[in-house]
Amino acid sequence: MLNDQAERDLFSEEHNMFRDQVKKFIAAEVLPYHDEWDEKGVVTKEVWHKAGEAGMLCPTVSEAYSGPGADFLFSTIVIEEMARVGASGPGFNIHSEMAAPYVSEFGNEKQKHQWLPKFVSGQAVLGIAMSEPDAGSDLKRIATTAKKDGNEYVINGQKVFISNGQIGDVFIVAAKTDKDNSSNSMSLFLVESNRKGFSRGKNLKKIGAKAQDTSELFFDNVRIPEKNLIGPSEGNGFRQLMHGLARERLAIAVGCVAKAEGALGNTLDYIVERELFGKKLYDFQNTQFKLAEVRSDLLVGRSLVDQLLSQYLKGRLRVDVAASAKLWTSEMLGRTVDTCLQIFGGWGYMWEFPIAKAYAEARVERIAGGSSEVMKSIIIKSLFKDLGIKAEFN
Repeated sequence: MLNDQAERDLFSEEHNMFRDQVKKFIAAEVLPYHDEWDEKGVVTKEVWHKAGEAGMLCPTVSEAYSGPGADFLFSTIVIEEMARVGASGPGFNIHSEMAAPYVSEFGNEKQKHQWLPKFVSGQAVLGIAMSEPDAGSDLKRIATTAKKDGNEYVINGQKVFISNGQIGDVFIVAAKTDKDNSSNSMSLFLVESNRKGFSRGKNLKKIGAKAQDTSELFFDNVRIPEKNLIGPSEGNGFRQLMHGLARERLAIAVGCVAKAEGALGNTLDYIVERELFGKKLYDFQNTQFKLAEVRSDLLVGRSLVDQLLSQYLKGRLRVDVAASAKLWTSEMLGRTVDTCLQIFGGWGYMWEFPIAKAYAEARVERIAGGSSEVMKSIIIKSLFKDLGIKAEFN
């Protein structure tokens, strides 16, 4: 089976021991409660605290800031094991791999000492607030502003589709510090949820990942101290985001392959039990050929992700390559869950079967972290740049 992680050369015995611990944690602290979280639309803060105690939050944060000081493969293990069993509720990945790195990589020493220990322990849940009603992948269109007023910034605006939005304690907020639309007009800020003028909209209802709270956020003259600016000066936000998105897209690719592996595992279990026209479902050639296609896709996906993990660990992962991985793995996941659901027949459409949930939740992967169309534009710009051609989009 592809789930046999012992065959992956990247991972040491220490990594494999941690994987066993993560699996046990998920079995004891996540899966028994996930249906209840799906109904409520949010997970408990308690699971965050327990995950922090288990070393599952922000594994790569340095020991100098109370972190494990581990490599990205420990983060990979958490992403994979949560994804493989469909544990989409706890937004650990958003917290640890998409938001916290902006503090650990671009924050000053005071910010790191103040916040990173709280992120590692789960005492403070973190979210990242980029998307707006009229600005998703096109970050230069954001309208949220941060205006300097003495030794404070005053933030006004609205964000949408923010994961951990209902339970988040602090958010990385992208805001304009200049009126123009250049790459120097945006900055990132740490904004605590208890600031006056900050409010949350309703918990948005989604077709999948129902337990993962997703919200609108509103900023009405929210005052924060100038020390909450991330980076040495204003205007670095766009470059910081571009740097962070390579890691984010690699993390998405890791999760997509693991989700596809989980879908295949569920389908293999089903075809062994299911009978049709006096035969087992696995006896039909169509079943065999379709699963052979899925298996081949997963072998390619696993090889691709592991190659890129190796590049990332060496500091050599290119932005366009991460975009290619995100594009291919998210599209592959869509093909996989569609094929597997079809094999389940009518039962595949029933929410009580994991494949139905996997099908619904796979769809967002072609949107979140940059849509497939945006990934294609990044890839072609890089390809054309090597040819001396400027890519134009209409």
